[in-house]
Amino acid sequence: MNLALWLWRTAQRRPECPALFRGSECIASYRQFADRAAAIAGALRDVHGVEAGDRVALFLANDVQYLPMLFGIWAAGAIAVPVNAKLHAREAAWIVSDSSSKLCFADAKTDTSLAHLPEDERPNIPRIVAGSDSFARMCAHAPLAAPLERGRDDIAWLFYTSGTTGKPKGVMLSNGNLHATTYAYLADVDQPRAGGATVYAAPLSHGAGLYCLVHVLNGSAHVVPASGGFDAEELLSLGRHFKDVSLFAAPTMVKRLIDRAVELNADGEGLRTIVYGGGPMYVADIERAVALLGPRFIQIYGQGESPMTITTLSREDVADRSHPRWRDRLGSVGRAHSCVEVRIADENGQSLPAGETGEILVRGAPVMLGYWNRPEASASTLRNGWLWTGDLGSLDEDGYLTLKDRSKDVIISGGTNIYPREVEEVLLTHAGVAEVCVVGRSHPDWGEEVIAFVVPRPGQQLDPADLDKHCMEQIARFKRPKHYRFVDSLPKNNYGKVLKTELRDWLATE
Repeated sequence: MNLALWLWRTAQRRPECPALFRGSECIASYRQFADRAAAIAGALRDVHGVEAGDRVALFLANDVQYLPMLFGIWAAGAIAVPVNAKLHAREAAWIVSDSSSKLCFADAKTDTSLAHLPEDERPNIPRIVAGSDSFARMCAHAPLAAPLERGRDDIAWLFYTSGTTGKPKGVMLSNGNLHATTYAYLADVDQPRAGGATVYAAPLSHGAGLYCLVHVLNGSAHVVPASGGFDAEELLSLGRHFKDVSLFAAPTMVKRLIDRAVELNADGEGLRTIVYGGGPMYVADIERAVALLGPRFIQIYGQGESPMTITTLSREDVADRSHPRWRDRLGSVGRAHSCVEVRIADENGQSLPAGETGEILVRGAPVMLGYWNRPEASASTLRNGWLWTGDLGSLDEDGYLTLKDRSKDVIISGGTNIYPREVEEVLLTHAGVAEVCVVGRSHPDWGEEVIAFVVPRPGQQLDPADLDKHCMEQIARFKRPKHYRFVDSLPKNNYGKVLKTELRDWLATE
């Protein structure tokens, strides 16, 4: 079934329901939303010759027209290729080329960045800029009467991994994959309420964009902040305005939201559900968030290859303080989604018992079809029906999954595995530490040694001896960092993930 059918059906059922907002300003009802998507679909097919299975890129920042573009692509039977607007034009051009996209939606800024590339690097395809005359003509085109028929295994979303090591790979997600992702949200994450709103503070090109589906099904309002992204004070204001708001946020965004709420003495009025994921949320940070705002938080763990759908830590689990192991559970990423199986395996694929650390394997309906034009990478990652995530973790006897690290990030010192996140969790409980990242550095005797890059809180002077003492009060002596590097900030990619590769490269060149 074509995903765009959900929009068509909601527009039939609730035509006058407010659908698209720029800040607090309503731009379109559900009828207008569907009509615009239908016109875009018609223009893609009649004017630009887009056929079923063709790829269409979306290289623009969060915009109120993003969702009509996305559903127009799907209605035309095409495959959406979301590209993070923060990427360099060369990176975006590579994705457009690798996917063989037939057309690219852009905004004024991204269009200019592509136009300034050398001619031999510039994608030789039409670019339609949001708000331009060409886009207006597209929206006025004769609409497609109904979405083209698409099958369960037809690709709908070609998502390129962030590429922290080497070139990104295109993750092929089918209509069936995204149906399962949507149903998993309803079963395991949250039940959106009629009349509620979802705010896109995180990039629509990533997981937040996929969550639009459950809110289209429900007929929720879709709000793009006037800032176009994340601004903590603006988000608090939108919560008060819309009264019943849900959103997806990276852990760094949650941390900044809480910091601003403290400064403004705000209680988070109207922010009903904050789903967080996309990176580690340290226990100290989520404890503080719940203490301030209460049971509004739900954690999900997934990756592009099984989007948002490996495990979830429920609202109740995040807020619970009555269970004897509540802190351990709060440090986990929850239990398997109802649509997947999760197990921990050794390098040979043999399941490990509760408590032992190995690679996290996932099997189920949301797992990707494979990588675009990368048969060897697909075969390496998908084995006997299981997705090998590359993440390390352990399951407890109750099925709660605790992440350790990416397999490539484990530090082996003197033949013993040291998991950076465990050290980072401890350092973040120090009052003077704002951010931290732990990596390994080559050592002639031990193989590797532990190095901690630490961002102090404003106005704090940190003493390595004090940090050492703090670590040894909570973890084994051999796990403590051998050196501390104090920095103003940590290098991050366009999704807010710390680039450990850059820190390792820096150490290697010293």
